[in-house]
Amino acid sequence: MKPVLFWHWWVLAAIFVTLEIVVPGTFMLWLGVAAGAIGLVLFVAPDLRVEIQLLIFAAISVGSILAWRAWLKRHPTPTDHPTLNRRAEQYISRVFRLEQPIVNGQGKAIVDDTTWLVTGPDLPAGTAVRCVGVDGTVLRVEKAEAA
Repeated sequence: MKPVLFWHWWVLAAIFVTLEIVVPGTFMLWLGVAAGAIGLVLFVAPDLRVEIQLLIFAAISVGSILAWRAWLKRHPTPTDHPTLNRRAEQYISRVFRLEQPIVNGQGKAIVDDTTWLVTGPDLPAGTAVRCVGVDGTVLRVEKAEAA
């Protein structure tokens, strides 16, 4: 079996980084970083066994992906549409009329062209309510102030 040389890892890193451009997500980028790092390690220590190389590659790959996800969670990407894929959250602060009364904490309201389950204090049908939060697909409401 031919030995794995440092430039093999650098070629693999280039392939992963190129795939990152084509494939959505950021996983390929971090695999490319890990492959590039193994190439550097092999450049310094060329006698490293293949098994050790693969273990280090796996550790750096997983570690870099987890570190990136943790960093992204603390520093979310700014957007002008923060609720784009969270439809129910788009209704927070809007006022609706109850289609069915809220009895024992549950009722229904017409929201645009759809009926939504709502939770809140018991109120009669037709009452104006303001959405104050979301629990999955259920809107949390409270009685809206009279305008």
